[in-house]
Amino acid sequence: MKSGPFLLAAGALVLGGCAATGPSAPSLTRQAADHPEARIYDTSHDANAAVDAALARAAERTVNVLLVLGANWCHDSRAFAGWMETPRFKTLTDAQYELVYVNVGIPQTGDGHNLDIASRFGVEDIKGTPTVLLLSWDGVLLNGDTAKSWRNTASRSENAIFDELALMATAQSIVD
Repeated sequence: MKSGPFLLAAGALVLGGCAATGPSAPSLTRQAADHPEARIYDTSHDANAAVDAALARAAERTVNVLLVLGANWCHDSRAFAGWMETPRFKTLTDAQYELVYVNVGIPQTGDGHNLDIASRFGVEDIKGTPTVLLLSWDGVLLNGDTAKSWRNTASRSENAIFDELALMATAQSIVD
């Protein structure tokens, strides 16, 4: 069954996650947004290879990985990616993280993909996007309790997002 932007928006509102989908939703226009936006969730990438490469780079640098599970249809996912593209955030992420984006489709409606990546790190049942996993360079999930809390990124302030990411950069896995 073919579904248009209106049906997708209604489904997202009912099931949680991003509140609007489709190009015609007023909150998605750059003029209406009070945050930057970027559409960088590429459906053609080999997501597992991208995650493995980010972990390898993180191990070389001994930094954490920010694994962002999102989608271009989602204003919160675009907001997260948009903030990461700004000079302030780019300075933080370049110094403290390996950043990797994985397109997960629309998991709230059953049309998700690459969800095996979240499962790989112990995160199940993604209902909202973005879901942001903080991984140690050796692949240990460090923010299981807050990974799903990013689905309201578009309504957060720049400083609140920055402060949380700066704090997350100090997280470490406990290695025996």
